[in-house]
Formats: sequence, C-alpha cells, structure tokens
Amino acid sequence: MSQAFLRDDAEGEKPRRFYDLPPRDDPGFDRAAARALLEAARVSETELAERATGCYWGEPRLRPHVEAIRVEAERNGDDRLEQLARRFLR
Repeated sequence: MSQAFLRDDAEGEKPRRFYDLPPRDDPGFDRAAARALLEAARVSETELAERATGCYWGEPRLRPHVEAIRVEAERNGDDRLEQLARRFLR
C-alpha cells in the first residue's frame, strides 16, 4: 500500500476503560453512569464513557444524580469534580 494512504502518527482507538457499571435495569445504573461520565471528563475521556454508558454528556435523566455528586464534591473539597458537574448541568 502506498505511504500516501498511511498515517504514521494516526491515533488508534483508545483502549476501553472498565467503568464497573451495574446492569442497565439496575436502579443504581443512572447514578453510576453519571459518576462514570464525570470521572471520564476528569481525564478527558468523555467519549469512552458515553459509549460505555449509552448516555451523552448533559443527559437530562442524569441531572439529579449529577447535582447530588456536585453537592458531595463541594462538601469534600473536590473542586475539579464540582466544576465538571456544574458544566454538565449547564
């Protein structure tokens, strides 16, 4: 194959993280998905968490869980998690 069609610096697909999510029909799934999205955003891997959870950034049904995580982060002094939760809630 011609080198013109190959990119030596091309990024392959990022390795999949293990998000330790409960089954989708578990009552705790939405909270776990909210946590996974926020923690993935902390390390710039939101897209991987979106694929793993099936939920997109800003998903309305996750808002109550993200708000609870934001309050918890504020109480624990986790400024970065609080910031990410606020962005999610915009």
